[in-house]
Amino acid sequence: MPTQEKIDAVAELKDVLERSTMVVSTHYRGMTVKEMQELRRKLREGGIEVMVVKNTLLKLAAEQAGKASLMDIVEGPTALALTYDDIIEAAKAVGAYATAAPQAFAVQGGFLDGSTLTANDLRDLTKIPPKPVLLAQFMGQMQSPLANFIALLDGPLQELTLLLQSLLSELPGLIEARAKQMEATA
Repeated sequence: MPTQEKIDAVAELKDVLERSTMVVSTHYRGMTVKEMQELRRKLREGGIEVMVVKNTLLKLAAEQAGKASLMDIVEGPTALALTYDDIIEAAKAVGAYATAAPQAFAVQGGFLDGSTLTANDLRDLTKIPPKPVLLAQFMGQMQSPLANFIALLDGPLQELTLLLQSLLSELPGLIEARAKQMEATA
């Protein structure tokens, strides 16, 4: 019979999994308390929450949250790095910590939108530019065809304007010539 404490822990973990946008599973065995505190501090700066969880409770919570395949990236003692916001920035924060981390720390994999990611997939996420840069690139891509279309529409109008201007500039001379011609015949 499960204790109330474990039932509450599973419910809390289920809530956390449902709210998270990405979960990264990590090994932490062999890290000192000071190193774990440093891990939590550095990842918190990147908007990531670190939780050490029991795999049996995680399995129950993942099943209840509809994320049972999360267990594919969990092996042995596990610390979860969870983000609720920008997954790119979170992947960069985990990657930055992993490069300077003690050897006891290792990324097992990630879970994003119902799919598991390998450690290499997470490394690839760090190569994606930040969201503001992606939006600027997207807007630039949207603007270019529109600018070309406007120039295409504007071209014939400019030619018509130039033709009318040249005709109008010749009009006084034509009127004067016609007036002289009428005077000569009268």
